[in-house]
Amino acid sequence: MVSSMTTAAAAKGPRPEHHLSADEARRMALRAQGLLGAPDRRAGVRGVLRRLGAVQLDTISVLARSHELVPYARLGGVGRATVESAYWTPRPADRAPEPPHSFEYWSHAACILPIEEWPLFAFRRRAIQARGYRWHVMKEPERSCAAVRDRLKADGPLTATELGGAKNGGPWWDWSETKIAVEWLLDTGEVVCTERRGWKRVYDLAERAVPQALFHDDLDDQECMRRLVAQAGAAMGVATRADLADYHRLKGGQVDAVIGATGLVPVEVAGWSKPAWADPRALADEARGRHRTTLLSPFDSLIWDRPRTERIFGFTHRLEAYVPRQKRVHGYFAMPLLTGGRLAGRVDPAREGSTLVARQVSLDGPKAVAPMAQALREAAEWVGCDSVRVERCDDTKLGAALVSALA
Repeated sequence: MVSSMTTAAAAKGPRPEHHLSADEARRMALRAQGLLGAPDRRAGVRGVLRRLGAVQLDTISVLARSHELVPYARLGGVGRATVESAYWTPRPADRAPEPPHSFEYWSHAACILPIEEWPLFAFRRRAIQARGYRWHVMKEPERSCAAVRDRLKADGPLTATELGGAKNGGPWWDWSETKIAVEWLLDTGEVVCTERRGWKRVYDLAERAVPQALFHDDLDDQECMRRLVAQAGAAMGVATRADLADYHRLKGGQVDAVIGATGLVPVEVAGWSKPAWADPRALADEARGRHRTTLLSPFDSLIWDRPRTERIFGFTHRLEAYVPRQKRVHGYFAMPLLTGGRLAGRVDPAREGSTLVARQVSLDGPKAVAPMAQALREAAEWVGCDSVRVERCDDTKLGAALVSALA
């Protein structure tokens, strides 16, 4: 799969130790993301989370919410209740709680993270603490934070509503003093969210919820960065400096400061204009196996970095949910079609009763018709729909062929 470099060192970055073709890099990325080869069903949803290191959360729900779509893309039709129970760990007040498997925090965006990564985000908790605020400023910080601590200590895990209300009555960002306080405590590490109820965060004292072996901020900023960059490299297989920084939203300089200590291997990828680094396990393990045919959430970590997606797959994709309807090209929540290790089209889905509606479809050619039909049928079955209806396709002949394939 790889061959040692004997040519002169690249103009920038360390001397590459291996040369990869663009196809090799693409397969390594798919394998690292769990989308090439047999799925690890024994590890299940929690295994997917540990492998990726971060699963992005978002409020949009079309077929399902994005954090549900991510394991579905890798494991197939795992039950949605199974997905939820794999992520969230209820902490009942009337019995000994189960150790949490994950927590929510700021990574690539708001993400579900394996609980083992709690120490790695100490650098971000310290940075927010030093700044003094994130989005909102409390009117009475000491009193408000003390009130939240006291309630959680006395009553156990609570939502913002149970703490006294999340909003002041205005727009969604018009937070109450209580909501600002509990989010500040979450940002700085005194409070943690390891559970959601009806999409509401459930807050608990971190000292009570996080396992004692992990509940520490002993790692200095440099060590936090080193481990996060190494984790990002493993989750992507092969990546540029910008890719590594974007995965957990670090700065390029932070990556530069630790890259040499991560164990990632300098490589050159054909067609990539920047130096790259590969996970040594990805280099040693032949990237072969069965390709998944599936629809991807726009927030899936395989494609959430748009420049990387264009570089690896030659596929330009933009989320248009916040674009005015009349200006959308592919639809509100267009989901790329992954098949044969390529991105071969996209569909903007919706549900009407027991029908999955493909509101807008685009396909790269006739070979994408059967995979799109397969992906739509499987998605429909997963969300409890018994039929699929195609409304529009940007190519009428391919649209007719898709309708025929679905019949």
